[in-house]
Amino acid sequence: MTLLNIWHYVALGVVFFVFISGVIVSFKQSNREMKYSMLLSVTLIVIFMAIFSIFAIDKYTKKVELHKLRNKRILGISKIIYTGVVENVGNYPIGEVTFYIKLVNRGHATGNVKGGNFYKPSGGVTSFFSGKSKKRDRPQIIEKEFIVAKNLKPGQSKHFRVYFDYPSYFSSTANFAKVWGY
Repeated sequence: MTLLNIWHYVALGVVFFVFISGVIVSFKQSNREMKYSMLLSVTLIVIFMAIFSIFAIDKYTKKVELHKLRNKRILGISKIIYTGVVENVGNYPIGEVTFYIKLVNRGHATGNVKGGNFYKPSGGVTSFFSGKSKKRDRPQIIEKEFIVAKNLKPGQSKHFRVYFDYPSYFSSTANFAKVWGY
């Protein structure tokens, strides 16, 4: 659940004013079909405005930074642990902070791309038409999202630790991490 600040209330007040004005104008119409189509149009426009304004205000008022990101691979249980600190650098509280991590195997993102990294022969014509392959599918990209903090006040920071399964066939992995708040 997102935390609302003063700008959310101002935007929702403007949207409510637009809705009331649209309803009043639509009820002044003498044509019954026109009245209902205006009510429907005003309702849809106001819903769109409310959703768009909430997301736009969240983007510009809720600012989070990621510090001290470290990872450690645990070979015994094939997991990887990410630790770090998220900090609210904005002027308004944040309801939830989400940490996103993307792991790319081999040289896909680092420029060391070879043809064998993308093309893997599947085993024949019959497997092509049946849709089944004898080889196990090995994804080369892993994307994960974690909620790492809740109710973060302005200037407050919080340490986090997340872990997930790490494929044993990954080598020279590129990491892409980012955080955002709602």
